[in-house]
Amino acid sequence: MGKTVIIIPGPTAAGKTAMAIRIAQHFDTAVISADSRQCYREISIGTAKPGEQELHTVPHYFINSHSIQEEVNAGIFEKLALQYAHDVWQQHDVVVMCGGTGLYIKAFCEGIDDMPAIPPAIRQELNRLYEDKGITWLQQEVREKDPAFYAVAEIHNPSRLIRALEVLYATGRSITTFRTGKTAERDFRIIKAGITLPKEQLHANIEKRVHQMVADGLLEEVRSVLPYRSHNALQTVGYKEVFDYIDGSLTWEQTVEQIIIHTRQYAKRQLTWFRKDPDIRWFHPSDTQGVLDYVS
Repeated sequence: MGKTVIIIPGPTAAGKTAMAIRIAQHFDTAVISADSRQCYREISIGTAKPGEQELHTVPHYFINSHSIQEEVNAGIFEKLALQYAHDVWQQHDVVVMCGGTGLYIKAFCEGIDDMPAIPPAIRQELNRLYEDKGITWLQQEVREKDPAFYAVAEIHNPSRLIRALEVLYATGRSITTFRTGKTAERDFRIIKAGITLPKEQLHANIEKRVHQMVADGLLEEVRSVLPYRSHNALQTVGYKEVFDYIDGSLTWEQTVEQIIIHTRQYAKRQLTWFRKDPDIRWFHPSDTQGVLDYVS
């Protein structure tokens, strides 16, 4: 087969983790997580990290590998994941990558442009302004100050908008000027087998998962990372809403409802991103044989 990476992308709560573990077991290999939040040790419930049993079934990389105090981004992930894959290939020809962070998967497959380092104070201030003024303010700020990026941006994705403003404030240049558009050549095979479900089923899974997170102690987990609330990893679904609850702007019932709605919206954005990739063949999460046939 030669050195191969089987990538299993898809929306949240579709059943990617279980599929990745079955495929990794079949090839007696490891899984590299391509999830921008599961690498943080301090947050497990709100990130739907694989459970202890799953983590013991096959070796996993990029899970619990960093502290929330560290900054991790797509460029760092690209370098780490290439190293992880190289390590696994010493013993096995195949490695499995699984996750829903499209930008991380793209960085691994195609490379990513080097971005300037951002002073933490700029990031904290932007996150504070976003907290205070909301996404409409972010959109307006980007539209006025970086129209080139705004024209091509995912304008409903706050972390992308904040990222563009960080670069602009830190360097005085549009984030688009750092993009070379060059694709890195990889000397290994990449096979992409996406996992998704019909919309109603996916929505039901999301709702069930959110209620499970609450039962598992999501509120306590969010309280434990309050000092880091301005961190990018916590400006995301499941954490932002609970911060609002702690601040007193939502009831608990509203908080849970908001997490469900925002997770559905996030899943839709993930699918929009992945569906643009013609190299992904899609499968139902129960169709392990179909994935194995496709891969071989």
